[in-house]
Amino acid sequence: MVSQISSPLSNTVVCSTWKIERLIGGGSFGDIYLAVNIETNEEVAIKAESTFSRHPQLVYETKVIRLLQGGVGIANVYHCELDREINHHIMAMELLGPSLEDLFNLCHRRFSLKTILMIADQMLQRVEYIHSKNFIHRDVKPDNFLIGRGKGICDIYIIDFGLAKRFRDPKTLQHIPYRENKNLTGTARYASINAHLGIEQSRRDDLEAIGYVLMYFCRDGTLPWQGIRANNKEEKYKKIMEKKMGTSVEMLCKGYPPEFATYLHYCRVLRFEDRPDYNYLRKLFRDLFQREGYIDDGNFDWSRFDLLGFKRSESYTSNIMPASDALQKYGSNQQVIMNGNKISDMKKISASKNYRKGVNSSSSRKANKGACTATQINDDALAPVIEGCLMSNTIKEPINKNTRKYQLEDKNVFNNSGLDENKTKKKLSKRKIFIKKFICPCAFIEK
Repeated sequence: MVSQISSPLSNTVVCSTWKIERLIGGGSFGDIYLAVNIETNEEVAIKAESTFSRHPQLVYETKVIRLLQGGVGIANVYHCELDREINHHIMAMELLGPSLEDLFNLCHRRFSLKTILMIADQMLQRVEYIHSKNFIHRDVKPDNFLIGRGKGICDIYIIDFGLAKRFRDPKTLQHIPYRENKNLTGTARYASINAHLGIEQSRRDDLEAIGYVLMYFCRDGTLPWQGIRANNKEEKYKKIMEKKMGTSVEMLCKGYPPEFATYLHYCRVLRFEDRPDYNYLRKLFRDLFQREGYIDDGNFDWSRFDLLGFKRSESYTSNIMPASDALQKYGSNQQVIMNGNKISDMKKISASKNYRKGVNSSSSRKANKGACTATQINDDALAPVIEGCLMSNTIKEPINKNTRKYQLEDKNVFNNSGLDENKTKKKLSKRKIFIKKFICPCAFIEK
C-alpha cells in the first residue's frame, strides 16, 4: 500500500497535457499518480516508468491493455508516450477508485459473506474475459482489483498487466508448452501451488489464486502462510510453499460454506491446458448467494462510506456480520459440493435441486463448450500415477510428481461418493502410501 505523498514527479507536466499532483499507488513495475488535464481539468491516472528501469514493462503492459479494451472492468487507456524531458514512459488511463485491499482495511478488515460472494462473481468474470483474449494475469491479488468511480462504482476493475502473459496463439489457439523450473511470478501469498513448484502458469493458476483471495477475505485477512519469517526472499518463498502445500483445502476452508472448498478442489484438479468451466464456478457462488437470501442490489460493505475523500490510512468499524462468523453458522463439518452432491468424509449426502438443475443447465453447457466440467474430470488422468507410470497418452503435460500428488488428493473428493466409507478410507490410505514411497516422497507431508 502506497501513501498519498509527494514524489519527484509532483507538479510536473507530462506529455504537455497532464499535471501530476501526487503519488497514489504502485504496480508490479512503475508508479501511479493522480494527474489533471491542464485544459479540461479532468482527473486521470498516470502510470510512469523510468527509461532507466532495469526491467521495463510499461510499453508491454500498454499493448496488453489495448488488446483488452472494451471489456467490462478494464480501465480505458487514453494515451501512451515516451516523455523525453523527464525520461519516463507515460501511460494515461481512466482514474479508478480504491482497491479491494484498501476497502478491506476501510471495513476494519472484515467483509460480510454477501460482499465476498459479490466480489467472487466479478473477479471470475474479469479473469474469464482476460483468458478469452488469450492472456493470463499471473498476479491476482486484492491490490489489483479496484472499484470504479461515478456510474462504475458497483463495478470491480482488474489492473496491472505487467506480468500478464499470452498463453495461446490468438490465430491458431495453440497453447503454450508445458515447462518446469520457472521462477515464481506473481505474489507468493496468493500464488498457486504449481507456480511455487516452478511449473509454467496457465488459466488454472489465475483461478486458484482467486480462491486464496476469497479465503483471505473470509478469514479476516489471515492465511496460514502469512507472517512467515526468513533470512531472504528465496527462503521465505520456500517456507510459504511448504506451508501452503501442507495445508489441506479442508483445513483452509474449515467452518466456511463448502462452496469455497469445492472451488479450490476444482482448480487444483485442472490440467495445464484445460479450459475451466467458468459458468460452473460462478454458479457455485451464485447458488450460495441465493440460498442465503441475499439480494443483488449492488451494495457492498463499503457502499455506506463516502469514498470521495477516501485516504488509504482510514478504517471504519463495520457492524455487518463478517464472513468469519460463518464458523458458527456452518460449524466444523466441512462438506464439498460437486455435481449436485455434497460429500462429507467421503459419504454421499443428497443435494438440493438447485445444484442439480444449475450444474446441468443446457444453456451453461452451450456457453462453456469445450470447458473442463466437473463430471469430465475422470480417473484417466490419475490412473498412470496410481499404477506407477510417469507418462500417459491422455495427458498433454508431463506428470509432475508433486503436482500429481495434490491432484490425486483433490480428485478423491470428487470420486468417492457412493463408496463404502471403510473401503474408501482403506483405498485412500494405500494410494497415499504408494505416493509417499514411489512417486513423490520429498513432497509428502505427514499430517
